[in-house]
Amino acid sequence: MDGNSQNTAPPVEGVAGGGTAYGWSHDGLHTSTSIKGSIDPSEVPSADLVHVWCMPSTANVGPQELPRDLEPINLLAARNERESVQIALRPKVSWGGSGIAGLVQVHCNDLCSTSGDRLVVGQELTMRRVVLVLGVPDALVPLDLPVSQLSLLPGETTAVWLSINVPSTQAPGQYEGDVIITAIKTDAGSLAQCLSKAEKHKLYTELRSCLDIVEPIEEKPLEEMVERVKSARTSIRRVLLSPSFSEFFSDNGQVDMMDEDAISNLSVRVKLHLTVWDFIIPATPSLPAVFGISDTVIEDRFGVEHGTDEWYEALDQHFQWLLQYRISPYFCRWGDSMRVLTYTCPWPANHPKSDEYFSDPRLVAYAVPYRAVSGDASKDYLQKEIEILRTKTHWKKAYFYLWDEPLNLEQYNSIRTMASEIHSFAPDARVLTTYYCGPSDAPLAPSAFDAFVKVPSFLRPHTQIYCTSEWVLGNREDLAKDIIAEIQPENGEEWWTYVCLGPSDPHPNWHLGMRGTQHRAVFWRVWKEGGTGFLYWGANCYEKASVPSAEIRFRRGLPPGDGVLFYPGEVFSCSHQPVASVRLERILSGLQDIEYLKLYASRYGRNEATALLEKTGLYLGPERYTLEHMPVDIMRGEIFTACRT
Repeated sequence: MDGNSQNTAPPVEGVAGGGTAYGWSHDGLHTSTSIKGSIDPSEVPSADLVHVWCMPSTANVGPQELPRDLEPINLLAARNERESVQIALRPKVSWGGSGIAGLVQVHCNDLCSTSGDRLVVGQELTMRRVVLVLGVPDALVPLDLPVSQLSLLPGETTAVWLSINVPSTQAPGQYEGDVIITAIKTDAGSLAQCLSKAEKHKLYTELRSCLDIVEPIEEKPLEEMVERVKSARTSIRRVLLSPSFSEFFSDNGQVDMMDEDAISNLSVRVKLHLTVWDFIIPATPSLPAVFGISDTVIEDRFGVEHGTDEWYEALDQHFQWLLQYRISPYFCRWGDSMRVLTYTCPWPANHPKSDEYFSDPRLVAYAVPYRAVSGDASKDYLQKEIEILRTKTHWKKAYFYLWDEPLNLEQYNSIRTMASEIHSFAPDARVLTTYYCGPSDAPLAPSAFDAFVKVPSFLRPHTQIYCTSEWVLGNREDLAKDIIAEIQPENGEEWWTYVCLGPSDPHPNWHLGMRGTQHRAVFWRVWKEGGTGFLYWGANCYEKASVPSAEIRFRRGLPPGDGVLFYPGEVFSCSHQPVASVRLERILSGLQDIEYLKLYASRYGRNEATALLEKTGLYLGPERYTLEHMPVDIMRGEIFTACRT
């Protein structure tokens, strides 16, 4: 994947069950235009030059997506909720140079209510360009606000991801605004005259970063030198093909920012209507969703040494950024035989940062490291950490994740030994164990699934959170009842689930190229099966690299996208902020759906909330869920109507 998404190959049909905009009508608008010869976009309605239409957040909008009718956007959101929609653009003709169809200006207005309340662009409203990864729309690269420019390629569709973050204090009501799309021209002139100071600085820092990447290559290993050159090449290509730079060297030149009259007469206006209702999505998520962040990936890619100030800053940035997705992050590194070191806070329990992390209401669960130091001091260190944490009100959030997917009796016994030590210091400590089978050399039952079900009785009392793979259940969702029957909630035991590698299509998972509803359905499944928590093994587990802007490569042997939910910002621009994937946004939507269902269950009972999933056609089972977006809106609308009074 290189930084110039617009030159990436078209989407790969069928990757992990994908396709583009799956579940939507493919009877696109086959309009033609009679415009011939040289085109001046300042004299022609933009609607004659570019198709503009809207798509839901569950649609995979790739370059071959066909146009549809433009209709107003109508969204429903609770307070403290993020709702997203996509605006698709496809040129009808070419009016630009440098191999592009043309340049468009995208201008987003504030959303205003009749009572004067506002949702402000750049604060509550954000826009991101959807960038292809392995030919599939996935990375969401931030755009400048309130006005951005996009280069459109001939015969290709470009998508903009618009998100509205409704504050918990926002006044309920009806909000309206516009997204204005204007085709713009280039005239002879100077790049320096048309670029803002910020744009000039961006170009400077991009080029400077290329020099920084390739300069310190003396005495570097050949493999790292090659990687640095490739990274610099990617950055230079991104600069040269950026709209502001490439237009300067086209046959024309300076971008003409249109005045208000021209915008009113020539632009395409996308009407945006938002209903904010008085339900508040709680700051503290109802479902613990713990996601791993590889600290070794951060160390390698960003060149930070373990324990330095830069290391703490890098980990803190990733932790704070992921919290906005209703995720409780933990950092991790793997040892031999899938033993795993996990910790949520890089600072020790007696550090002020520890309380700051663990007391954050957005954090539902935190991992305490079993061995944060090596040698003889490790046991004393663990005891002191536990003693400090047990005095805190947030101790109820704590858990110990010691081993990932034990396979044999030796590994299961290792969990028992470590858990016994932890419980000797804290009898109320929670140990989490992920597994998809019983010990292979100590059969617990005649069949593999029966042995799997008997793991809680085998591990008790050394595990309190039994975290099982959704892959084991296959399409037999009813088997979840057998698992739950073995759990003893009266003794503080919980049943969590996870996805990792499997299950595969058509079951819900987060692989690249799966349907949008398939991504979102992971948490519909959790709700229906009755899980009380969820774990995901890695959000940044791509292949090793030694420079931040290096090309992203998914790990060999894993389905594309598995273990990678966000990308380094440096891959796409000079920004140091992580870039979310489309899949991560759908994970957030799924977690917000849990809050809607919980609200409904608080009024009418859990069985009724589960029945609502089926009645609306949203989710009936791991192979029977909606392929279209409409049932999502129906379910949310029904809850809005039923719970508004």
